[in-house]
Amino acid sequence: METFTIALLLFGALAGGFVSGLAGFGTALMALGIWLYVLPPSLAVPLVLICSVIAQTSTLPSMWKSFDLSLVWPFLIGGLLGVPIGTTLVASADPKVFKLSVGVLLLIFSSALYFNKKQFAVTFGGRIADGVIGFAGGILGGLAGLSGPLPILWANIRGWNKHERRGIFQLFNFTVLATALVLQTASGLVAFKVVWLAMVAFPGTLIGAWLGARVYHALSDKHFGDVVLGLLFLSGATLVWNSVSAF
Repeated sequence: METFTIALLLFGALAGGFVSGLAGFGTALMALGIWLYVLPPSLAVPLVLICSVIAQTSTLPSMWKSFDLSLVWPFLIGGLLGVPIGTTLVASADPKVFKLSVGVLLLIFSSALYFNKKQFAVTFGGRIADGVIGFAGGILGGLAGLSGPLPILWANIRGWNKHERRGIFQLFNFTVLATALVLQTASGLVAFKVVWLAMVAFPGTLIGAWLGARVYHALSDKHFGDVVLGLLFLSGATLVWNSVSAF
């Protein structure tokens, strides 16, 4: 394996682990924007799932008190229903289109949250709407490990605070991404090479998640949001530029 590839694997793992430890989601959002430069989706997606589960597991104990099962269960049910659909789409994903789609999603997601200056507390749709958002997040989780963006955007509309959001999406992402990993492995979509790649990325994921969790406890709500959105926007812009220039 080339030195440049290893360096990008470690950097992506560190960035993805950091954002996951900081926000309770985001391994795929950050890592895919880096790993897709050197890996095809067939390798990058299962690698993201493995590193996501590692990052989520490492920070679960310190975040457990913020979990509220009365908020998260509709997302979990919807997410688990959506994962198999996303998993079936992995093998047919075109690398260029896939990278461009991920980049555009990052830009839309981060921009929408940034311009959402007004605090909402929308109750429209209740638990059913929460389940629908979870279902969409499950599809994206099964497809690309992107289970977090739609649910966390929805949480901002719902008006939940920093700790409520963190508790919801820590448990949601862990459950959805672990399920996606099991399904992809059972479907033969996880090549043996992914195991080797995961071993290379493992240290960066753990270190990043640990650092992110420490920063999370130190940040205010405003600074918490600004750091995450800045990282996501930068990753999305870079990925879109690279995808467009490749066509």
